[in-house]
Amino acid sequence: MRAFFFLKRKDGEKWITMSGDSEDNNEKHKKRHVNGSRGKKSNGAGGNHSNGSNHRQSVKVLGPVSNLEEYVPHDWWSRIFNSLYLKTDGDVVDDQEITRYEVDLFSSILKLKPEDRILDLCCGQGRHSLELARRGYKFVEGLDKSHYLIHKAKERAKKEGLNVRFRVGDARKLPYPPDTFDVVMILGNSFGYFETVYDDLRVLKEVFRVLKPWGRVLIDVADGEYLKEHFQPRSWEWVDKKHFVVRERSLSADRQRLISREIITHVEKGVIADHFYAERLYTKEGLRDLLQQAGLSDVTIHGDLTTFSKRNQDLGMMEKRIVITAIAKKEWTPIKRREKESLLTVAVILGDPTKRDPLKPGGVFDEDDIYTIDALKDALRQLNGYNFIYLNNHDNLLQDLIKLKPKIDYVFNLCDEGFNNDPRKELHVPAILEMLNIPYTGSGPQPLAHCYDKSLIRGLAREMGIPVPKAVLIKPEDESVEIPFGFPAIVKPNFGDSSFGITCRSVVNNSEELLNAIAEIRERFGYNRPILIEEFLTGKDLTVGIIGNVPDSYMVLPITEEDYSSLPEGMPPICGYEAKWLPDSPYWNIKTKPAELPPETETIIVKSCISLFERLEIRDYCRFDWRLDANGRPKLLEVNPNPGLGAPNGAPHGRCWDGHLAKMAKFAGMSYAEMLGAILRAAEQRLGIRPKYEKYEKVGEEARVEARAT
Repeated sequence: MRAFFFLKRKDGEKWITMSGDSEDNNEKHKKRHVNGSRGKKSNGAGGNHSNGSNHRQSVKVLGPVSNLEEYVPHDWWSRIFNSLYLKTDGDVVDDQEITRYEVDLFSSILKLKPEDRILDLCCGQGRHSLELARRGYKFVEGLDKSHYLIHKAKERAKKEGLNVRFRVGDARKLPYPPDTFDVVMILGNSFGYFETVYDDLRVLKEVFRVLKPWGRVLIDVADGEYLKEHFQPRSWEWVDKKHFVVRERSLSADRQRLISREIITHVEKGVIADHFYAERLYTKEGLRDLLQQAGLSDVTIHGDLTTFSKRNQDLGMMEKRIVITAIAKKEWTPIKRREKESLLTVAVILGDPTKRDPLKPGGVFDEDDIYTIDALKDALRQLNGYNFIYLNNHDNLLQDLIKLKPKIDYVFNLCDEGFNNDPRKELHVPAILEMLNIPYTGSGPQPLAHCYDKSLIRGLAREMGIPVPKAVLIKPEDESVEIPFGFPAIVKPNFGDSSFGITCRSVVNNSEELLNAIAEIRERFGYNRPILIEEFLTGKDLTVGIIGNVPDSYMVLPITEEDYSSLPEGMPPICGYEAKWLPDSPYWNIKTKPAELPPETETIIVKSCISLFERLEIRDYCRFDWRLDANGRPKLLEVNPNPGLGAPNGAPHGRCWDGHLAKMAKFAGMSYAEMLGAILRAAEQRLGIRPKYEKYEKVGEEARVEARAT
């Protein structure tokens, strides 16, 4: 029979007739609800396999129902995300201005980097994924269960020439290996569709699994606490000139879900959709608990997100949303390899995170240090043909090396902290390897010992005709200080690295400031060894990097300079302790950029670095620090044959080990992983280590050719 339902307009005068088929037995319709929704993006849990474009002129609908919850299918999310969804919700979920605003906000919260691997989970038609790709993010992927919406996303990406991969999948069982993504985003209120909290927890556990260590997740979801008190029980609106939608809402029996009914009517075809759905009403604390149950840490609420519709109509679940983030603090998942998949087995020696480190704030490894180590492991995982073993327990280091010696090809020495985290014992690690006759990357004990003494390197440089600043060395027992040059001067420990003991007060302009700077090094930093006082050079602060081995095969990376333009007026332009360790300092915002130098100046610097590299018997890689005087003349400051190899972008709070070498490599067009690979190949070439299995010979040679070309 044909039934008619009447909806009275707010003015109380005009009536609208909606037509549709009806049956006497409403129970037959509990499983026949199709199309559309309101206030949802989509969900990676289920989807409509049709294209959603062909609708019958009339559909079977229900009349009034007393309990909306009884009519909600358990898999409602598998039926409604199609063309009608984009029509009824398009004023919010398909609005470019809203999308751009949201991407601005979310990318700022997450501090996204162009090289981040980003998963837009439950991506719908890909509006956020595509906007990220437009902004230059290179590795964006979207996943959703709706075949129709994924098809639309692919069409739009193809039309705009955007490199985004879209695929159909279930959010509860993601089709990715562990440790794949830097960022996972669940946006547009696409969370909380399942009947049980357990299924939502499964989604978050999958997010935790596919995130890399220190990966971030951001969820944008309806504010359940607000909606419980402010949802509209009934509403209707014109979607366009031929479609209008009627909505009815109520809370579930347990008050944990908002039940909605939508009837979509075409002015000529009549009712074209009548469906029921339910969305879980999460509070901020409820989301926090669920994220923590999934293993995520550092849960942070970033306030509320309010949405505006150009139609100025019912916003439903999108009216007020919570933005929440969390971090996956976990270990890397071991890579399972077949026996002959590993080309070379390399033991990586790191500092000991359980021991005190006098150079770090508080004297301990903190989260930024652990993040930096994980970023290093991530880069090494990207190198094909290697199996890396990590050694950071210095109490057992000798025994571990003896046990591993028959199983490893060589050691990657990244312990710039020194044995037992004692910087004076930096040379002890290669010395142990020498005694055990284990090949290793980097310089031997002798150049490490020489370069730890700044005054010694100055004397060697002068002997080689390499210019250095004027300086004087004072001993702890010296009772008076007299400098044979004028101010300004800089005061620093003669022994040490990582800018230990060098602060903005180290640059002095008179005798009183000089004595105060010496006292600070002695008292604050507990340094009771010789102090070096140099003339302070006011020109560009430069860094040079070399990877390879002189004179056989090496590359000089682009020279960089520190950009001090962000410093307040009057602060000395130095990259000291504050720049590396104190986030509240103005020095924290110093940037590094490619240096602009006259060709003759660059030639002097590069030739001097190459000569020092060879004279000091440095191996595989090195960093050199230079500075120009007021007249643009270059002078050598330091040589570091074992610089930290931190990532160029640092840790979440900006700090990491010395990342200057990685920054220079980045300016040369090399990724962080490629730079590490170049160092390993330089050591392998020097040590005469070749691939073990014939089928990998060609791959290794191609990599070396590519490195030389770079």
